[in-house]
Amino acid sequence: MISNQNRHWITVALLLSCAVFSGCSKKETEPQPVVTVQVAKAETKPLNEIITADAVLFPVRQAAITSKISAPIKKLFVQRGDRVHQGQLLATLENADLAASVVENRGGLEQAQAAHVTATQAGIPEEMRKAELDVQQAKENLDAQAKVLESRQALFAQGALPRKDLDSARVSYTQAKAQFEMAEKHLASLTTVGHGASIKAANAQLTQARGKFAGAEAQLAFTEIHTPIDGYVTERPNYAGEMAPAGSPLITVMDTSSVIAKAHISQLQAMELKVNDPAEIITAGTEQPIAGEVSLISPALDPNSTTVEIWVTAPNKDQQLRPGSAVKVEIKTKQVQQALAIPQNAIVQSEGGKPTVMVVEGDVAHLREIQTGIKDAEAGLVQVLSGLKPGEMVVTDQAFGLPDKTKVKVQPTEAPGQAPAASPSGKEDKE
Repeated sequence: MISNQNRHWITVALLLSCAVFSGCSKKETEPQPVVTVQVAKAETKPLNEIITADAVLFPVRQAAITSKISAPIKKLFVQRGDRVHQGQLLATLENADLAASVVENRGGLEQAQAAHVTATQAGIPEEMRKAELDVQQAKENLDAQAKVLESRQALFAQGALPRKDLDSARVSYTQAKAQFEMAEKHLASLTTVGHGASIKAANAQLTQARGKFAGAEAQLAFTEIHTPIDGYVTERPNYAGEMAPAGSPLITVMDTSSVIAKAHISQLQAMELKVNDPAEIITAGTEQPIAGEVSLISPALDPNSTTVEIWVTAPNKDQQLRPGSAVKVEIKTKQVQQALAIPQNAIVQSEGGKPTVMVVEGDVAHLREIQTGIKDAEAGLVQVLSGLKPGEMVVTDQAFGLPDKTKVKVQPTEAPGQAPAASPSGKEDKE
């Protein structure tokens, strides 16, 4: 027989067992949670791939005009903001000492010119004529002494002339011959060496005088500051009476008729560009972007950022764009007229790094791998090359972290005056 106490414990055990089994059964049959999501339809539309980058504006040309000499500023003819033209006089420096040096060196040049004329047209030709005359006279004297010697030798052979007279004739002939040879050598020296050296010396003195005069004129010219380009005066830090140190910028002129937006982009983006590609410059304060074109793609990488520097040049006729401003540049690189597109926020990266989407079929979202093409950053869309069909619905913002085959409920997107959108299954969502 079972006692009442034992019956009580058996009853408790049975009740506990039933409760445990009942809880397990309830857990196994609990419905899967439903996630409310937003969806977008894969649609065919035109896409433009645009490269966008931050940039800084620079003038198309700039001249930081410096003084080559140190001198006080005598007068300034322009103010900051003035429009100037190439060759226009901007300022003058004190130059009284340099003007005196020009006068002095001009006199030295004139003196050298006169000496050159004398050396080439008066002194050297006259000396040459004298040397030629000396040779002629020495030759005539030598011929005369030769005849005298010849006649006395004949008389001495006949016994009609003493030896003393014959020896005297020989001495006179020898002296005449030596004098003739000396005259010939002097003439040859003037012809080959002396005349050429004298001409060279006269030319050298004239060249030296011309150089000194040109140098003095150049120093004087440095006291006048001219602009090498058209543009606007953007910097003029000094005033009249202040010292203008050599090599320091005295006036800065910028040509802002066109501007250059300099930006840095990645290597992959740079590979899609080429010079003369159309581009736009977007800046604060302008309603419409400024049309321009790519004017330079750096052939080398920036060593600090490993990016590629590009230049976008645009006209600036109305002076809306100011050098130094921060702007954005946009460059259209690719265009597809019939592209299957989905929102960029619908794409998530798988563990293997491949693009995937959550495709909604009925009330279940399936994970599917896709292949993407160009990205339209302005529209926020991405081209799908494979993995999707037109009209299929993909989860947008909530796609990240959803497991495959998740039960979902599509959140309707309502527009003013419209009924709630239908779910992918074709039925209206009900609370």
